[in-house]
Amino acid sequence: MLFKYIHVSTVILTLIFFIIRGLWMIMDSKVLKKKWVRILAAGIDSLLLASAIVLTMKINQYPFTHDWLTAKVLALVIYIALGMIALHYGATKKIRIAAWLAALLCFSYIVSVALTRNPMSFY
Repeated sequence: MLFKYIHVSTVILTLIFFIIRGLWMIMDSKVLKKKWVRILAAGIDSLLLASAIVLTMKINQYPFTHDWLTAKVLALVIYIALGMIALHYGATKKIRIAAWLAALLCFSYIVSVALTRNPMSFY
């Protein structure tokens, strides 16, 4: 249960910090470029990934073997790409905002799949 609590807590922290960073991006805040922001984001996301790996081993269900975990991993890759576009590589603010919103939608899908263990739960 400890790893599940750690995982759920880091999911919440990741979401909150991604929303905050998105708002900083929209406001053109210089805080987004601060080193501590990158370090904190990387730390939270690393703990989230580590807890996810431990949980998959504890429940003996693995991506590319179980469809719901495969869907989560594929959606995670899309979420990361959208997040990179939103916070770093989007050519215009409109593109960055659109990518940020799409990343939030993707995040919602990942949570939906996690709660239902059904890759079609979002539809």
